[in-house]
Amino acid sequence: MRLTTKGRFAVTAMIDLALRQHAGPVTLAGISERQKISLSYLEQLFGKLRRRNLVSSVRGPGGGYNLAKPLEAVSVSDIIHAVDESLDATNCGGKGNCAEDMRPCMTHDLWTSLNEKMFEYLSSVSLAELVAQQRERAGTTNVLHDERPLRRVRRPSEQLAA
Repeated sequence: MRLTTKGRFAVTAMIDLALRQHAGPVTLAGISERQKISLSYLEQLFGKLRRRNLVSSVRGPGGGYNLAKPLEAVSVSDIIHAVDESLDATNCGGKGNCAEDMRPCMTHDLWTSLNEKMFEYLSSVSLAELVAQQRERAGTTNVLHDERPLRRVRRPSEQLAA
């Protein structure tokens, strides 16, 4: 069980889109350049995201993509499911036919429980939260502080008196 690049890239691209859509539609070329994701791969992902009504497209000059729903209404699980990503920890795809006799294996309930917990968690994390985290990070890591000791600058009148 693991989240493939399809799910990771979709979530990353949606965060990028959400961070920048206030300035108008966001191009896939821009997301591709910033996030180092293949443009053709993004086109495939955004086709699926559009079909699931998570993004809307604007054609023509100045076109690109916008979110189709408010940030708070989009969960990570929505994004992952939209791109047909599976997070199934079972060996049988959840069908319960993992043992040789086509019955559930001894650990089937454990992995099914894990699937439910993963889904609950990913459903509880909104795109708004991820965007807020990125804004917070950018606000704290991009601020430069001059830590040199302050020097007192003498005014010309002070220099003559000295």
